[in-house]
Amino acid sequence: MAETSLQGSEIKELIEQRRWGDLRMVLSQHPAPDLADLLSNLEMNERALLFHVLPREVAAEAFSYLGTKEKDALIRDLTHEETRRLLEDLSPDDRTEFFADLPGQAIQRLMNLLSPGDRKETLQLLGYPEESVGRLMTPDYVAVKKHWTIEQALEHIRDKGSDSETVNIIYVVDDSWKLLDAIDLRKLILAPLGHTVVQVMDDSFVGISAYEDREEAVEWIQRYDLVALPVVDPDGVLLGIVTVDDVMDVAQKEATEDFHKITAISPLKASYSESSVWSLYRKRVGWLVILILVNLLSSGVIAAYEETLATYIALAFFIPLLIGSGGNAGTQSATLVVRAIATGDVKLSQWARIFGREISVGLLLGGTMGLAGGLLGLFRGGYQIGVVVLLAMISIVLVANLFGTLLPFLLTRFRLDPAVASSPLIATLADGAGLLIYFSLATKILGGMR
Repeated sequence: MAETSLQGSEIKELIEQRRWGDLRMVLSQHPAPDLADLLSNLEMNERALLFHVLPREVAAEAFSYLGTKEKDALIRDLTHEETRRLLEDLSPDDRTEFFADLPGQAIQRLMNLLSPGDRKETLQLLGYPEESVGRLMTPDYVAVKKHWTIEQALEHIRDKGSDSETVNIIYVVDDSWKLLDAIDLRKLILAPLGHTVVQVMDDSFVGISAYEDREEAVEWIQRYDLVALPVVDPDGVLLGIVTVDDVMDVAQKEATEDFHKITAISPLKASYSESSVWSLYRKRVGWLVILILVNLLSSGVIAAYEETLATYIALAFFIPLLIGSGGNAGTQSATLVVRAIATGDVKLSQWARIFGREISVGLLLGGTMGLAGGLLGLFRGGYQIGVVVLLAMISIVLVANLFGTLLPFLLTRFRLDPAVASSPLIATLADGAGLLIYFSLATKILGGMR
Protein backbone atom coordinates (compact mmCIF):
# COMPACT_ATOMS: atom_id res chain seq x y z
CA MET A 1 0.00 0.00 0.00
CA ALA A 2 2.83 2.36 0.88
CA GLU A 3 4.59 1.43 -2.38
CA THR A 4 1.53 2.38 -4.50
CA SER A 5 1.22 5.72 -2.66
CA LEU A 6 4.91 6.48 -3.22
CA GLN A 7 4.61 5.68 -6.92
CA GLY A 8 1.57 7.96 -7.15
CA SER A 9 3.48 10.82 -5.55
CA GLU A 10 6.39 10.32 -7.93
CA ILE A 11 4.07 10.31 -10.93
CA LYS A 12 2.33 13.50 -9.82
CA GLU A 13 5.67 15.25 -9.35
CA LEU A 14 6.83 14.26 -12.85
CA ILE A 15 3.55 15.49 -14.35
CA GLU A 16 3.80 18.83 -12.53
CA GLN A 17 7.38 19.27 -13.78
CA ARG A 18 6.38 18.24 -17.33
CA ARG A 19 9.22 15.70 -17.45
CA TRP A 20 7.51 13.53 -20.05
CA GLY A 21 10.57 11.48 -20.97
CA ASP A 22 11.27 10.53 -17.35
CA LEU A 23 7.57 9.83 -16.83
CA ARG A 24 7.46 7.46 -19.79
CA MET A 25 10.58 5.66 -18.50
CA VAL A 26 9.09 5.24 -14.99
CA LEU A 27 5.78 3.99 -16.35
CA SER A 28 7.48 1.47 -18.62
CA GLN A 29 8.76 -0.35 -15.52
CA HIS A 30 5.23 -1.21 -14.30
CA PRO A 31 2.82 -3.87 -15.57
CA ALA A 32 -0.63 -2.89 -16.88
CA PRO A 33 -2.60 -3.72 -13.66
CA ASP A 34 -0.31 -1.42 -11.63
CA LEU A 35 -0.71 1.34 -14.22
CA ALA A 36 -4.49 0.95 -13.99
CA ASP A 37 -4.26 1.38 -10.20
CA LEU A 38 -2.19 4.53 -10.69
CA LEU A 39 -4.71 5.90 -13.18
CA SER A 40 -7.53 5.23 -10.72
CA ASN A 41 -5.79 7.15 -7.93
CA LEU A 42 -4.99 10.28 -9.98
CA GLU A 43 -7.13 13.35 -10.51
CA MET A 44 -8.99 13.56 -13.81
CA ASN A 45 -6.61 16.01 -15.52
CA GLU A 46 -3.55 14.08 -14.33
CA ARG A 47 -5.13 10.81 -15.48
CA ALA A 48 -5.60 12.14 -19.01
CA LEU A 49 -2.01 13.46 -19.17
CA LEU A 50 -0.64 10.16 -17.89
CA PHE A 51 -2.67 8.23 -20.44
CA HIS A 52 -1.31 10.38 -23.28
CA VAL A 53 2.26 9.57 -22.25
CA LEU A 54 1.76 5.79 -22.33
CA PRO A 55 2.65 3.87 -25.49
CA ARG A 56 -0.47 2.87 -27.43
CA GLU A 57 -0.30 -0.86 -26.68
CA VAL A 58 0.40 -0.27 -22.97
CA ALA A 59 -2.38 2.33 -22.75
CA ALA A 60 -4.90 -0.09 -24.24
CA GLU A 61 -3.90 -2.87 -21.85
CA ALA A 62 -4.04 -0.59 -18.80
CA PHE A 63 -7.45 0.71 -19.96
CA SER A 64 -8.85 -2.83 -19.94
CA TYR A 65 -8.10 -3.09 -16.18
CA LEU A 66 -9.99 0.09 -15.23
CA GLY A 67 -13.48 0.07 -13.71
CA THR A 68 -16.51 0.94 -15.85
CA LYS A 69 -16.90 4.48 -14.47
CA GLU A 70 -13.19 5.21 -14.86
CA LYS A 71 -13.26 4.00 -18.47
CA ASP A 72 -16.24 6.23 -19.26
CA ALA A 73 -14.61 9.27 -17.64
CA LEU A 74 -11.33 8.72 -19.47
CA ILE A 75 -13.05 8.26 -22.86
CA ARG A 76 -14.82 11.59 -22.40
CA ASP A 77 -11.44 13.33 -21.96
CA LEU A 78 -9.97 11.90 -25.17
CA THR A 79 -10.38 13.33 -28.65
CA HIS A 80 -12.20 11.34 -31.34
CA GLU A 81 -8.89 10.32 -32.89
CA GLU A 82 -7.41 9.25 -29.55
CA THR A 83 -10.56 7.27 -28.75
CA ARG A 84 -10.47 5.61 -32.18
CA ARG A 85 -6.85 4.54 -31.66
CA LEU A 86 -7.60 3.27 -28.16
CA LEU A 87 -10.57 1.16 -29.31
CA GLU A 88 -8.51 -0.15 -32.19
CA ASP A 89 -5.70 -1.21 -29.85
CA LEU A 90 -8.01 -3.00 -27.40
CA SER A 91 -8.28 -6.76 -27.83
CA PRO A 92 -11.69 -7.83 -29.27
CA ASP A 93 -12.86 -9.40 -26.00
CA ASP A 94 -11.86 -6.33 -23.92
CA ARG A 95 -13.52 -4.03 -26.48
CA THR A 96 -16.72 -6.09 -26.38
CA GLU A 97 -16.77 -6.10 -22.57
CA PHE A 98 -16.38 -2.31 -22.55
CA PHE A 99 -19.17 -1.82 -25.10
CA ALA A 100 -21.49 -4.21 -23.22
CA ASP A 101 -21.49 -1.87 -20.18
CA LEU A 102 -22.44 1.22 -22.22
CA PRO A 103 -25.89 2.61 -23.04
CA GLY A 104 -27.04 2.15 -26.64
CA GLN A 105 -26.43 5.78 -27.65
CA ALA A 106 -22.83 5.68 -26.46
CA ILE A 107 -22.25 2.36 -28.26
CA GLN A 108 -23.47 3.84 -31.55
CA ARG A 109 -21.22 6.91 -31.15
CA LEU A 110 -18.13 4.81 -30.44
CA MET A 111 -18.99 2.26 -33.15
CA ASN A 112 -18.66 5.06 -35.72
CA LEU A 113 -15.03 5.52 -34.66
CA LEU A 114 -14.09 1.91 -35.44
CA SER A 115 -12.73 0.65 -38.71
CA PRO A 116 -15.18 -1.45 -40.79
CA GLY A 117 -13.37 -4.65 -39.79
CA ASP A 118 -13.33 -3.85 -36.05
CA ARG A 119 -16.97 -2.69 -36.20
CA LYS A 120 -18.08 -5.95 -37.83
CA GLU A 121 -16.07 -7.99 -35.31
CA THR A 122 -17.48 -6.12 -32.30
CA LEU A 123 -21.08 -6.32 -33.54
CA GLN A 124 -20.64 -10.06 -34.07
CA LEU A 125 -19.36 -10.55 -30.51
CA LEU A 126 -22.13 -8.36 -29.07
CA GLY A 127 -24.70 -10.54 -30.84
CA TYR A 128 -24.15 -13.44 -28.42
CA PRO A 129 -26.11 -13.75 -25.13
CA GLU A 130 -24.70 -11.66 -22.29
CA GLU A 131 -23.32 -14.54 -20.20
CA SER A 132 -22.24 -16.67 -23.17
CA VAL A 133 -18.80 -17.84 -24.24
CA GLY A 134 -19.30 -15.84 -27.45
CA ARG A 135 -19.04 -12.59 -25.48
CA LEU A 136 -15.82 -13.80 -23.88
CA MET A 137 -13.96 -15.15 -26.93
CA THR A 138 -11.38 -13.39 -29.04
CA PRO A 139 -10.87 -14.10 -32.76
CA ASP A 140 -7.13 -13.48 -32.41
CA TYR A 141 -5.58 -16.94 -32.80
CA VAL A 142 -3.28 -18.76 -35.22
CA ALA A 143 -4.71 -21.48 -37.47
CA VAL A 144 -2.93 -23.66 -40.06
CA LYS A 145 -4.07 -26.15 -42.72
CA LYS A 146 -3.44 -29.85 -42.31
CA HIS A 147 -1.77 -30.25 -45.73
CA TRP A 148 0.85 -27.58 -45.00
CA THR A 149 4.41 -28.61 -44.29
CA ILE A 150 5.82 -27.90 -40.83
CA GLU A 151 8.07 -25.28 -42.43
CA GLN A 152 5.03 -23.52 -43.96
CA ALA A 153 3.18 -23.68 -40.66
CA LEU A 154 6.07 -22.19 -38.67
CA GLU A 155 6.48 -19.40 -41.21
CA HIS A 156 2.77 -18.62 -40.88
CA ILE A 157 3.05 -18.60 -37.07
CA ARG A 158 5.96 -16.13 -37.26
CA ASP A 159 3.91 -13.93 -39.57
CA LYS A 160 0.61 -13.97 -37.61
CA GLY A 161 1.72 -14.81 -34.07
CA SER A 162 2.37 -11.24 -32.93
CA ASP A 163 -1.34 -10.40 -33.38
CA SER A 164 -2.54 -13.55 -31.61
CA GLU A 165 -3.78 -13.80 -28.04
CA THR A 166 -1.58 -16.87 -27.60
CA VAL A 167 0.69 -19.01 -29.79
CA ASN A 168 1.08 -21.83 -27.30
CA ILE A 169 -1.71 -23.69 -29.10
CA ILE A 170 -2.03 -23.81 -32.89
CA TYR A 171 -5.37 -24.76 -34.42
CA VAL A 172 -5.74 -26.92 -37.52
CA VAL A 173 -8.69 -26.14 -39.79
CA ASP A 174 -9.95 -27.34 -43.18
CA ASP A 175 -10.88 -25.14 -46.14
CA SER A 176 -14.29 -24.44 -44.56
CA TRP A 177 -12.53 -23.35 -41.36
CA LYS A 178 -13.88 -26.37 -39.49
CA LEU A 179 -11.73 -27.18 -36.46
CA LEU A 180 -9.77 -30.43 -36.91
CA ASP A 181 -7.24 -30.34 -34.10
CA ALA A 182 -5.41 -28.24 -31.49
CA ILE A 183 -1.64 -28.76 -31.42
CA ASP A 184 0.96 -27.63 -28.89
CA LEU A 185 3.47 -25.29 -30.51
CA ARG A 186 6.20 -27.49 -29.09
CA LYS A 187 5.06 -30.37 -31.31
CA LEU A 188 5.43 -28.26 -34.45
CA ILE A 189 8.83 -26.89 -33.43
CA LEU A 190 10.22 -30.38 -32.76
CA ALA A 191 8.76 -31.97 -35.89
CA PRO A 192 10.92 -32.34 -39.06
CA LEU A 193 10.42 -29.36 -41.39
CA GLY A 194 9.53 -31.63 -44.31
CA HIS A 195 6.64 -33.36 -42.52
CA THR A 196 3.08 -32.14 -42.97
CA VAL A 197 0.86 -30.87 -40.20
CA VAL A 198 -1.40 -33.91 -40.50
CA GLN A 199 1.54 -36.11 -39.46
CA VAL A 200 1.70 -34.48 -35.99
CA MET A 201 -2.08 -34.36 -35.49
CA ASP A 202 -3.75 -36.70 -33.02
CA ASP A 203 -7.34 -35.54 -33.73
CA SER A 204 -7.85 -34.97 -30.02
CA PHE A 205 -9.15 -31.60 -28.90
CA VAL A 206 -11.81 -29.96 -26.73
CA GLY A 207 -14.07 -27.28 -28.21
CA ILE A 208 -16.99 -25.35 -26.75
CA SER A 209 -20.06 -23.76 -28.34
CA ALA A 210 -20.18 -19.96 -28.50
CA TYR A 211 -23.65 -20.11 -26.92
CA GLU A 212 -22.59 -22.06 -23.81
CA ASP A 213 -22.57 -20.28 -20.47
CA ARG A 214 -19.26 -18.74 -19.46
CA GLU A 215 -19.10 -20.94 -16.38
CA GLU A 216 -18.83 -23.96 -18.70
CA ALA A 217 -15.66 -22.48 -20.18
CA VAL A 218 -14.22 -22.06 -16.68
CA GLU A 219 -15.02 -25.68 -15.83
CA TRP A 220 -13.62 -27.08 -19.08
CA ILE A 221 -10.34 -25.17 -18.88
CA GLN A 222 -9.90 -26.34 -15.29
CA ARG A 223 -10.88 -29.94 -16.07
CA TYR A 224 -8.64 -30.34 -19.11
CA ASP A 225 -5.83 -28.05 -17.87
CA LEU A 226 -5.90 -25.85 -20.99
CA VAL A 227 -4.28 -22.51 -21.68
CA ALA A 228 -6.86 -21.75 -24.38
CA LEU A 229 -10.22 -23.23 -25.32
CA PRO A 230 -11.40 -23.12 -28.96
CA VAL A 231 -14.94 -21.78 -29.55
CA VAL A 232 -16.96 -23.30 -32.39
CA ASP A 233 -20.38 -22.86 -34.00
CA PRO A 234 -22.93 -25.72 -34.33
CA ASP A 235 -21.15 -26.95 -37.48
CA GLY A 236 -17.76 -27.11 -35.77
CA VAL A 237 -16.41 -23.98 -37.48
CA LEU A 238 -13.71 -22.25 -35.41
CA LEU A 239 -14.94 -18.81 -34.29
CA GLY A 240 -12.39 -17.82 -31.68
CA ILE A 241 -10.68 -18.85 -28.47
CA VAL A 242 -11.12 -18.26 -24.74
CA THR A 243 -7.82 -17.94 -22.88
CA VAL A 244 -7.04 -18.84 -19.29
CA ASP A 245 -6.66 -15.18 -18.24
CA ASP A 246 -10.19 -14.44 -19.49
CA VAL A 247 -11.44 -17.47 -17.57
CA MET A 248 -9.76 -16.30 -14.36
CA ASP A 249 -11.68 -13.01 -14.62
CA VAL A 250 -14.94 -14.92 -15.16
CA ALA A 251 -14.24 -17.30 -12.26
CA GLN A 252 -13.68 -14.32 -9.97
CA LYS A 253 -16.91 -12.64 -11.11
CA GLU A 254 -18.94 -15.85 -10.78
CA ALA A 255 -17.51 -16.52 -7.30
CA THR A 256 -18.40 -12.96 -6.29
CA GLU A 257 -21.95 -13.44 -7.60
CA ASP A 258 -22.29 -16.66 -5.61
CA PHE A 259 -21.09 -14.92 -2.45
CA HIS A 260 -23.70 -12.23 -3.02
CA LYS A 261 -26.51 -14.70 -3.65
CA ILE A 262 -25.65 -16.95 -0.73
CA THR A 263 -26.04 -13.94 1.58
CA ALA A 264 -29.38 -12.98 -0.05
CA ILE A 265 -28.01 -10.08 -2.12
CA SER A 266 -28.83 -9.71 -5.81
CA PRO A 267 -25.46 -9.67 -7.66
CA LEU A 268 -24.02 -6.20 -8.19
CA LYS A 269 -23.49 -5.09 -11.80
CA ALA A 270 -20.47 -2.96 -10.89
CA SER A 271 -17.90 -3.40 -8.13
CA TYR A 272 -18.89 -2.45 -4.57
CA SER A 273 -16.75 0.71 -4.64
CA GLU A 274 -18.47 1.86 -7.87
CA SER A 275 -22.02 1.08 -6.70
CA SER A 276 -24.24 3.92 -5.55
CA VAL A 277 -26.20 3.93 -2.29
CA TRP A 278 -29.44 3.48 -4.25
CA SER A 279 -28.00 0.50 -6.16
CA LEU A 280 -26.83 -1.19 -2.95
CA TYR A 281 -30.26 -0.58 -1.41
CA ARG A 282 -32.12 -2.11 -4.38
CA LYS A 283 -29.87 -5.17 -4.45
CA ARG A 284 -30.48 -5.94 -0.77
CA VAL A 285 -34.00 -4.83 0.09
CA GLY A 286 -35.89 -7.40 -2.00
CA TRP A 287 -34.70 -10.49 -0.17
CA LEU A 288 -34.93 -8.79 3.22
CA VAL A 289 -38.62 -8.03 2.65
CA ILE A 290 -39.25 -11.61 1.47
CA LEU A 291 -37.51 -12.96 4.56
CA ILE A 292 -39.76 -10.84 6.77
CA LEU A 293 -42.75 -12.63 5.25
CA VAL A 294 -41.08 -16.03 5.69
CA ASN A 295 -40.35 -15.16 9.31
CA LEU A 296 -44.09 -14.88 9.90
CA LEU A 297 -43.99 -18.68 9.93
CA SER A 298 -41.89 -18.58 13.10
CA SER A 299 -44.19 -16.04 14.70
CA GLY A 300 -47.17 -18.22 13.83
CA VAL A 301 -45.60 -21.28 15.46
CA ILE A 302 -44.89 -19.37 18.69
CA ALA A 303 -48.45 -18.03 18.73
CA ALA A 304 -49.84 -21.56 18.24
CA TYR A 305 -47.92 -22.86 21.27
CA GLU A 306 -48.43 -19.80 23.45
CA GLU A 307 -50.15 -21.86 26.16
CA THR A 308 -47.26 -24.36 26.37
CA LEU A 309 -44.75 -21.51 26.55
CA ALA A 310 -46.76 -19.81 29.31
CA THR A 311 -46.93 -23.05 31.31
CA TYR A 312 -43.24 -23.88 30.97
CA ILE A 313 -41.58 -20.48 30.86
CA ALA A 314 -38.11 -22.08 30.98
CA LEU A 315 -38.66 -23.16 27.35
CA ALA A 316 -38.23 -19.53 26.24
CA PHE A 317 -34.61 -19.55 27.40
CA PHE A 318 -33.65 -22.22 24.82
CA ILE A 319 -35.42 -20.77 21.75
CA PRO A 320 -32.46 -18.64 20.53
CA LEU A 321 -30.04 -21.51 21.25
CA LEU A 322 -32.03 -24.10 19.28
CA ILE A 323 -33.05 -22.08 16.23
CA GLY A 324 -29.58 -20.48 16.03
CA SER A 325 -27.94 -23.91 16.05
CA GLY A 326 -30.33 -25.14 13.36
CA GLY A 327 -29.69 -22.10 11.16
CA ASN A 328 -25.93 -22.47 11.52
CA ALA A 329 -25.99 -26.17 10.64
CA GLY A 330 -28.23 -25.57 7.63
CA THR A 331 -26.05 -22.71 6.38
CA GLN A 332 -22.91 -24.84 6.66
CA SER A 333 -24.55 -27.66 4.70
CA ALA A 334 -25.91 -25.32 2.00
CA THR A 335 -22.56 -23.58 1.58
CA LEU A 336 -20.71 -26.88 1.12
CA VAL A 337 -23.25 -28.26 -1.38
CA VAL A 338 -23.59 -25.02 -3.38
CA ARG A 339 -19.83 -24.78 -3.77
CA ALA A 340 -19.51 -28.47 -4.67
CA ILE A 341 -22.17 -28.07 -7.39
CA ALA A 342 -20.53 -24.87 -8.69
CA THR A 343 -17.11 -26.54 -9.04
CA GLY A 344 -18.52 -29.71 -10.59
CA ASP A 345 -17.43 -31.79 -7.60
CA VAL A 346 -21.03 -32.97 -7.15
CA LYS A 347 -23.55 -33.76 -9.91
CA LEU A 348 -27.34 -33.58 -9.75
CA SER A 349 -27.57 -37.35 -10.17
CA GLN A 350 -25.62 -37.85 -6.93
CA TRP A 351 -28.25 -36.22 -4.71
CA ALA A 352 -29.33 -39.50 -3.04
CA ARG A 353 -25.77 -40.40 -2.02
CA ILE A 354 -25.16 -36.88 -0.68
CA PHE A 355 -28.50 -36.95 1.15
CA GLY A 356 -27.58 -40.23 2.86
CA ARG A 357 -24.19 -38.88 3.88
CA GLU A 358 -25.71 -35.70 5.33
CA ILE A 359 -28.20 -37.74 7.39
CA SER A 360 -25.20 -39.34 9.12
CA VAL A 361 -23.42 -36.00 9.48
CA GLY A 362 -26.61 -34.36 10.80
CA LEU A 363 -27.13 -37.08 13.41
CA LEU A 364 -23.52 -36.80 14.60
CA LEU A 365 -23.68 -33.02 14.80
CA GLY A 366 -27.12 -33.07 16.40
CA GLY A 367 -26.06 -35.70 18.95
CA THR A 368 -22.99 -33.73 19.98
CA MET A 369 -24.85 -30.43 20.22
CA GLY A 370 -27.85 -32.18 21.83
CA LEU A 371 -25.74 -33.49 24.69
CA ALA A 372 -24.41 -30.00 25.37
CA GLY A 373 -27.88 -28.46 25.14
CA GLY A 374 -29.45 -31.24 27.21
CA LEU A 375 -26.98 -30.69 30.06
CA LEU A 376 -27.73 -26.98 29.98
CA GLY A 377 -31.46 -27.76 30.01
CA LEU A 378 -30.97 -30.07 32.99
CA PHE A 379 -29.34 -27.30 35.03
CA ARG A 380 -31.70 -24.54 33.91
CA GLY A 381 -35.05 -26.33 33.94
CA GLY A 382 -34.67 -29.80 35.38
CA TYR A 383 -34.78 -33.30 33.95
CA GLN A 384 -37.88 -32.83 31.76
CA ILE A 385 -36.59 -29.66 30.09
CA GLY A 386 -33.21 -31.36 29.58
CA VAL A 387 -34.85 -34.23 27.70
CA VAL A 388 -36.85 -31.83 25.52
CA VAL A 389 -33.78 -29.76 24.63
CA LEU A 390 -31.71 -32.89 23.93
CA LEU A 391 -34.23 -34.40 21.52
CA ALA A 392 -35.13 -31.04 19.98
CA MET A 393 -31.49 -30.18 19.27
CA ILE A 394 -30.85 -33.53 17.56
CA SER A 395 -34.00 -33.21 15.44
CA ILE A 396 -33.55 -29.53 14.55
CA VAL A 397 -29.91 -29.87 13.51
CA LEU A 398 -30.72 -32.97 11.42
CA VAL A 399 -33.67 -31.32 9.66
CA ALA A 400 -31.78 -28.03 9.05
CA ASN A 401 -28.82 -29.97 7.69
CA LEU A 402 -31.12 -31.77 5.24
CA PHE A 403 -32.74 -28.46 4.26
CA GLY A 404 -29.31 -27.09 3.40
CA THR A 405 -28.46 -30.22 1.42
CA LEU A 406 -31.65 -30.66 -0.59
CA LEU A 407 -32.53 -27.07 -1.49
CA PRO A 408 -29.47 -26.48 -3.76
CA PHE A 409 -30.22 -29.76 -5.57
CA LEU A 410 -33.88 -28.79 -6.06
CA LEU A 411 -32.90 -25.37 -7.43
CA THR A 412 -30.40 -26.98 -9.81
CA ARG A 413 -33.06 -29.47 -10.93
CA PHE A 414 -35.33 -26.58 -11.95
CA ARG A 415 -32.43 -24.82 -13.71
CA LEU A 416 -32.07 -22.12 -11.06
CA ASP A 417 -28.80 -20.98 -9.52
CA PRO A 418 -28.22 -23.14 -6.40
CA ALA A 419 -26.58 -20.13 -4.75
CA VAL A 420 -30.11 -18.75 -4.29
CA ALA A 421 -30.24 -21.20 -1.36
CA SER A 422 -28.86 -18.33 0.68
CA SER A 423 -27.79 -18.41 4.30
CA PRO A 424 -30.64 -16.12 5.45
CA LEU A 425 -33.21 -18.20 3.55
CA ILE A 426 -31.93 -21.50 4.98
CA ALA A 427 -31.73 -19.98 8.47
CA THR A 428 -35.28 -18.61 8.23
CA LEU A 429 -36.72 -21.94 7.06
CA ALA A 430 -34.77 -23.73 9.79
CA ASP A 431 -36.17 -21.28 12.37
CA GLY A 432 -39.77 -22.09 11.48
CA ALA A 433 -39.20 -25.83 11.34
CA GLY A 434 -37.09 -25.73 14.51
CA LEU A 435 -39.77 -23.97 16.55
CA LEU A 436 -42.39 -26.42 15.32
CA ILE A 437 -40.20 -29.38 16.34
CA TYR A 438 -39.28 -27.84 19.68
CA PHE A 439 -42.81 -27.02 20.83
CA SER A 440 -44.24 -30.27 19.46
CA LEU A 441 -41.74 -32.26 21.50
CA ALA A 442 -42.27 -30.03 24.54
CA THR A 443 -46.03 -30.42 24.41
CA LYS A 444 -45.83 -34.19 24.01
CA ILE A 445 -43.06 -34.86 26.56
CA LEU A 446 -43.94 -32.31 29.22
CA GLY A 447 -47.66 -32.93 28.86
CA GLY A 448 -47.12 -36.68 29.27
CA MET A 449 -44.93 -36.22 32.34
CA ARG A 450 -47.41 -34.10 34.28
